[in-house]
Amino acid sequence: MSKRIGFRPKVQRRRTFFRQWREFRGLTQEQLAERLETSVASISRIESGTQPYTQDTLEALADALSTDPASLLMRDPSNPEAIWSIWDQAKQGERQLIEELARSVVKTGTKG
Repeated sequence: MSKRIGFRPKVQRRRTFFRQWREFRGLTQEQLAERLETSVASISRIESGTQPYTQDTLEALADALSTDPASLLMRDPSNPEAIWSIWDQAKQGERQLIEELARSVVKTGTKG
């Protein structure tokens, strides 16, 4: 059995939401690439998980997409039923109520 030079086994990476955030912001890969001063091919590879990203890339993507780095890794902005989507739509007074209700549920173990 011969070894292929330069062969690397496929690495299973955690899911990210780069593409969802780009689409949520109404940007094409071309527009995002322009904002980041990179190539469309690079954006495509990052979104598909075939090109690893660095912390600097993650922070630049977050800035370009008007969100925080953690959201790019954990939040699907296209899910309107998710708690963070509800949070984003809530006004300040509603957010205080959401926090109080969440604390109460956690404290008492109330099931919905």
